[in-house]
This record gives sequence, C-alpha cells and structure tokens, in this order.
Amino acid sequence: MLKNKSYIGISFIILVFGIYAIPKIIDRVQKGSVVQGDRLDKVNASKEVDQKLVKIGPAPKFELTNQDNIKISNDFYKGKVYVLEFFFATCPSICPKMNANMVTLQNTFFGNPNFGIVSITIDPEHDTPKVLKEHAKILGAKSANWNFLTGDKDYIYSLSNKGFNIYVGENSKVNGGFEHSGLFALIDKKGNIRCRKDDFGNPILYYDGLEKKGIRDIQQDIQALLKE
Repeated sequence: MLKNKSYIGISFIILVFGIYAIPKIIDRVQKGSVVQGDRLDKVNASKEVDQKLVKIGPAPKFELTNQDNIKISNDFYKGKVYVLEFFFATCPSICPKMNANMVTLQNTFFGNPNFGIVSITIDPEHDTPKVLKEHAKILGAKSANWNFLTGDKDYIYSLSNKGFNIYVGENSKVNGGFEHSGLFALIDKKGNIRCRKDDFGNPILYYDGLEKKGIRDIQQDIQALLKE
C-alpha cells in the first residue's frame, strides 16, 4: 500500500514537471536553441575570435633593381597579394630557412598571377643583380612575380627600419656581419599591410618566417586576401 502511494506521489511530481517544462522545451526546439543554454551561449561567445585580417596601413613605397637588372617598384605589385622579406645571399644563419619557406609559398600559389614575393637584400654591396640571379636559381625561384631586389644601402636600411619597422643592421661581431629579423610582411592587392590577430585579439603585424606555424598562418591569410 505504501509502495503504491509512493509511486502515485512520484507520478504526480513527474506530471507536474511535464506540464511546466514540456511547453518550454518545445518552444526552445522551435527556436533552435535546445542545445545551448544561457551559460553555454556565454562560453561560446567568449571563445569567438574575429578572423578578419587587420589592415595596418599602406606599405612603404619602394623602387629597387631586381636580379634581371630591371627597376621594380611597388607599382609592379598593384592588384597582387605579396609577401616581403629582408635577407642577404651569404647569410649563414636564418636566411636559408626564410628563403626555403618562401619557396614553399611560391610552390603553394604557383601559377596564380595575383601572388608575388619580394626579397630585398641588406648587403647590396655584395648582392649585385648578377649575384641575386644566381642565388634565385640555386633556391629554385621560378615565379615571374618573385623579385630579388638590390640598390642603395642607406635607402634599403631606411625602408626596412623606418618604413616597415622591421629591424636590419650591420654587426661585425655576429656570424655573417649582418643581423635582421626573420619576419615576413603580407601586403594585399591595394598595397596595405595586413595581418591576423593573436590569441588575445592583438594584431601580430608580421609573420614568423622561420616557424611552421608562421608559414601555415600566412598561407591561410594569403588565400583569404586572394579572394578579396
């Protein structure tokens, strides 16, 4: 008898709960929110990341001489997405890795007329057009839109340090006699420097040209800019 009363009591509670809760559940199903409670909504919102690439500003204008002894300016890259680096041909440290990663980018987008690369030497006294042409051949640079540029040393250093704010300098105490960063600049079709944000929502400005993550990130962002 007691058991029956207990069952009746439990059944009554379930019935009351059903009368109260079922209409709310149906309403949530119809609104498509049944799997996301208020707390889940808040968690998801906090994890959303703005994937839109940041526009830093116009890339500095330049005019230098390429490996074919032809004057090349930023006008050559109008309507193209391009990646820019500073390096030197005799670099014994980070440049070989940077250049190898540039070859990876070249091969990824090879045949796309709207993609290009700019490699500017910071040792123009040694890196003449003839030297750069041989260097490009050794690297496997095949794209018609990949220019290895040389010119006046002061002009190049000003372009790097003041224009792009990517450090380069001479230092007789380091191996190779020059020091510089391993950063790649990404420029869009309209000539603007673009970049993604870090995990904290801050613009990274430039991409790591040495690490796999940096190359993976810039590949994804090149693809996004080519679609703009």
